[in-house]
Amino acid sequence: MANAPSIHEQEWAGLLARIAVGDQSALSELYDASSAKVFGLAMKILGDRAAAEETTLDVYTQVWRRIATYDAKRGTPGSWLMTLAKHRAIDRFRSSYLERGRQVPLDEAAELPGREDTPEQYSAGLERQRLVQDALATLSVEQRQAVALAYYWGLSQSEIADQLKLPLGTVKTRMRLGMIKLREVLAPHGEGLLS
Repeated sequence: MANAPSIHEQEWAGLLARIAVGDQSALSELYDASSAKVFGLAMKILGDRAAAEETTLDVYTQVWRRIATYDAKRGTPGSWLMTLAKHRAIDRFRSSYLERGRQVPLDEAAELPGREDTPEQYSAGLERQRLVQDALATLSVEQRQAVALAYYWGLSQSEIADQLKLPLGTVKTRMRLGMIKLREVLAPHGEGLLS
């Protein structure tokens, strides 16, 4: 039973090789063999069947279009598919989240920020936000991009490296230097801004 995953991976590698030369039936076979796993991951992230189904189809469209980006040295066919599925599902989740935010009724939107805060707490929060934005502006574009992807979008350093097509060490260095600079800039304004 322990060999079952490696057998699947070998079959999927063969299907990817056929897809790479334009064999559409191989894409159909790969879909039949692996779409349940891709759908399961998309469903787990999105929590919506229709969105998970669309994301699953998007993944296989991406496999067809981006087969040249698959590198067996970097991972198995299954891990590549799951990475594609994860990124597509997260992208869809983020875009739907932003869209839902745009559709909040005006009377609800007016209540959202600082609903439980006193005017002083709300004002202090705005001031902290301004200080952090000013501090971020002192970073290089590369550092700011890495920090923003980590803290605003919740990506891991590995995911940032994949998204930016950079070595992981480069991303780690940018993050470290960016955080050092932010600490220096924000230190005079008190503790808690970077925690």
